[in-house]
Amino acid sequence: MFKVNLLTRDGATIAFDAEPSETLLDAAERASIYLPSSCREGGCGACRVGRTSGEVELMSHSSSALSDAERAAGDILLCRTQARSDLALHAPFDQAAVSYASIPERRATLVELAPAGSGAMRLMLQYEDDPAFGSAAQFTAGQFVKVTTPDGSITRSYSLANAPNWDGRLELYVRLQPNGAFSTYLARAAIGDTLLITGPQGQFTLDEASAAPRWFVAGGTGLAPSLSMLRQMAEFADQRPCRLFFGVNREEELFAIDAIDELKTLLPQLEVMICVWKPATEWQGFTGTPAEALARALATAEALPDIYVCGPPALVAATEEAGSAGGVAQDRIFSEKFTPA
Repeated sequence: MFKVNLLTRDGATIAFDAEPSETLLDAAERASIYLPSSCREGGCGACRVGRTSGEVELMSHSSSALSDAERAAGDILLCRTQARSDLALHAPFDQAAVSYASIPERRATLVELAPAGSGAMRLMLQYEDDPAFGSAAQFTAGQFVKVTTPDGSITRSYSLANAPNWDGRLELYVRLQPNGAFSTYLARAAIGDTLLITGPQGQFTLDEASAAPRWFVAGGTGLAPSLSMLRQMAEFADQRPCRLFFGVNREEELFAIDAIDELKTLLPQLEVMICVWKPATEWQGFTGTPAEALARALATAEALPDIYVCGPPALVAATEEAGSAGGVAQDRIFSEKFTPA
């Protein structure tokens, strides 16, 4: 049995014991400590933390979840790591992202379903009243939920786009995948469908202890957690400088422009750069990726920002590279990657 001490971003220490035969994620849950995770198979990177000291065995995993450079720097995936000595770990999330009860499972009704550009759908779900959790949608801006179809056959993870609320509403953006299982369900989904919601979960949340400007980099439906965090800032009347770099491949894929315009009204200091990678000839905005727009902005930045990036692994990697080249410390770049299931 080995001792594991995990230091959160806001300075809390979480301690548990780990057997050599179990993963660190399983060991924590045996102690009723539920750390941020998602796929539990080494494919998503949601449970990535840093290792300060100690020996581990890291099992097979996807390089998109944990790159060779991240592994060389000492990072591990809790779901694919076994302890081989006492461990000191450090987490890129606050203590608030840790639960000491099992992840909630609740029912929600599909109340809105509409296209979001040419390649995605916008879903609005309404929680049913729950004897344990009431009707409110309580989560930390930036987190995700797992959504299971009415027949129980398909479960996928999607980031929340709205801010926490007492009304019990959950707003999701789902990228449509050719022959995708959840996309196929959406083609026949009907208002009034009841879905199972597991969560909230996830560590991709704002660092409230930092006073740095906040810059958000989003690709496609990776915009959802940025919307959630910016909406939370608007509700708190946060005055710190903030920017949003939002990109898609083609103009017809753009969505949520009304929501972004509303945020610009609520957050007058918000600067927005809409990016299209392969635009038509009449496109008047930025041509290129959000990472390229970020690199250009960093070159003239008066103060280095915290960077929050969500999107495909290639965008996350390019953003991390641009941020580092622009002088942003690696631990001030917070990321969440998504890949088709």
